Amino acid sequence: MFSTSTNGGATWATPSQVQRAGDRGYYSAAAIAPNGNKVWLVYNAFTTPFRPSAEGPQNNRLLIGETLSAPVSAVGVGTFAQANRGASGDARGSSQNDLAAEFLGDYVYAAATRTFGVTVWNDVRRAADCPAVDEYRQELHEEAVATGQQTAEAEEPRGEGDAGTDADAADAPAPQLQCPATFGNSDIFGFSSLSAP
Repeated sequence: MFSTSTNGGATWATPSQVQRAGDRGYYSAAAIAPNGNKVWLVYNAFTTPFRPSAEGPQNNRLLIGETLSAPVSAVGVGTFAQANRGASGDARGSSQNDLAAEFLGDYVYAAATRTFGVTVWNDVRRAADCPAVDEYRQELHEEAVATGQQTAEAEEPRGEGDAGTDADAADAPAPQLQCPATFGNSDIFGFSSLSAP
């Protein structure tokens, strides 16, 4: 959803949906050119519907990065158009250090000058899914549903918290032995309108 204000945020225009049909937006960022003539918007989005399970190839969780831009004039923000769409990848190939969940942090940013825009997003096109980790994550979820108890701690920033307190850590798979070499290979990709065709 995208909304604008012409009075410093006292009131806002009715929000409008700007993401592509079928995209399920996750994180987003916008930037306005210093002279106010253009808006750049980047977002991560899942392109597959919600999956009730993490296991099996039919439960992939396809993720993309999308960059849009729109002209701005005295009458407001124009129609957003696609500037770049990143390659799709399976988000299950990303991971927190404790393996309990995917890691698709909030590394989605945009910046703009008077003449071009730049955006960055989380990208999993080079990450490989690991069935052993999918099974582990699904078992954690099923145990949490059955017991009503949290089965894994939310990952804390590096260096904080007491590592190794998760009771399920002993049951976690060994990625170096059980997963493809590119499991966990999430990246930050970027776009610059200077390099656009």
